[in-house]
Amino acid sequence: QVRLTESGGGLVQAGGSLRLSCAASGSTFTDYAMGWFRQAGRNEREFVAALNWAGSTTFYSDSVKGRFTISRDNIKSTVSLQMDDLRPEDTAVYYCNAKTVEEWDSGRHHGTVQLGTWGHGTQVTVSS
Repeated sequence: QVRLTESGGGLVQAGGSLRLSCAASGSTFTDYAMGWFRQAGRNEREFVAALNWAGSTTFYSDSVKGRFTISRDNIKSTVSLQMDDLRPEDTAVYYCNAKTVEEWDSGRHHGTVQLGTWGHGTQVTVSS
């Protein structure tokens, strides 16, 4: 079972940048497609970005496309989320997610909240 640990959250002003990182351990990193989700208050957890094991296929939600970039380092077993031009509505707890090949299903389930293994999350707060 893969274990995920997020880091890099914090407080930033609108228009600023943050870089989140997720370190994976306990299993073969390249066996997993990786993603980021977020949850603001009592809202449902929502998809942000995801990529396949090689990093050759990426998905983004419409709300972050063009501002956020997901990447992975298969040597270091990490996945990162570079967040630029942050907005107050980006404020949320950000969670790292790992999906097996079966769960990923060639990308069909990249945004499915019910699948995968989760980290504990890191808080991102964007002030206006």
